This record gives sequence, structure tokens and C-alpha cells, in this order.
Amino acid sequence: MNKETFSFVIYIIHACANHWKQSPSQIYRNMKNTNCIMGFLVPNYEILHTQSTQYIIEDIKEYFSVRGISV
Repeated sequence: MNKETFSFVIYIIHACANHWKQSPSQIYRNMKNTNCIMGFLVPNYEILHTQSTQYIIEDIKEYFSVRGISV
């Protein structure tokens, strides 16, 4: 993972935490447990980083939902 992708992942973790009123560590755990970071965010970075933060948060919410995580 390069520096830009890493910064994007950190930004998204904090954006989700703020939006869902959870701690960044809880969001990170959920992302790690569902392979969201390496299975979704990193491989799709080129597309996702051009989208709005709200759009990405909704995508992650759907990603979590399919995997049994509610936010």
C-alpha cells in the first residue's frame, strides 16, 4: 500500500467514525474483520478516491451490511 492509499484509508476510517458516532478503533476493527481495507478500499482506491466521502461511507455501510455488521 502506497502513501496516498494509506492516507485515504485513514481518512475514510475517521470519516466513518464521525458519521456513525463510533471510535476510529471500532471502525478499524470492523473493517479488518470484514476484509474491507485490503479487499475493498485498497483494490478500488483508483475509483473510490474520486467519489464523495458520503458516497464511500454508504458503500462501506452496504459492504458491512452484507457481512452482518450493522452501523
